[in-house]
Amino acid sequence: MKHLLIILAMSGVMLSCKHKTSDETKVLSATQLRDSLEFAKFKEQKEQKARNEAAAQQRVVTTTTSAPAAPAAAPHKKGWSKAAKGAAIGAGSGAILGAVIDKDHRARGAVIGGVVGGGVGYGIGRSQDKKSGRVKH
Repeated sequence: MKHLLIILAMSGVMLSCKHKTSDETKVLSATQLRDSLEFAKFKEQKEQKARNEAAAQQRVVTTTTSAPAAPAAAPHKKGWSKAAKGAAIGAGSGAILGAVIDKDHRARGAVIGGVVGGGVGYGIGRSQDKKSGRVKH
C-alpha cells in the first residue's frame, strides 16, 4: 500500500509538470533578449561614468597646487562586525541546541543555550575583529 501511494504521488508530480509551448518559448526568448540589451546599455553607461570620473579626477590632480595634501580619512567600515555576527549566530545555534538538549523544559534550554552561545560567539568574533584591526583594544 505504501509503495502504491508513493508511486501515485510521484506520477502526480511528474504529470503536473508543464511543458512550454512554442509561443511561451518565443515570449521568454524575447524577454531575455530585451533584458540582455538593457543590461548592455547599463554596462555602457557605467563604463562611461567611470571614464568621466577618471577624467575629472585627473583634471583635479593636475590643477592642484603643490601644497602638502591632508592625510586621507580612513574609510568607514560598513556592515556587521565579526563580533555581532558571531553573537547572532551563536545565540541562534545555542538556542536550537539548548532546546534539543533539554527535552523536559525546551524554553528554558533555548534561553540558556542562546545566552551561552551568544556570549561564546561574541568572544570569538571580538578576537577576530582585534586581529583584523577593526577594534583597537
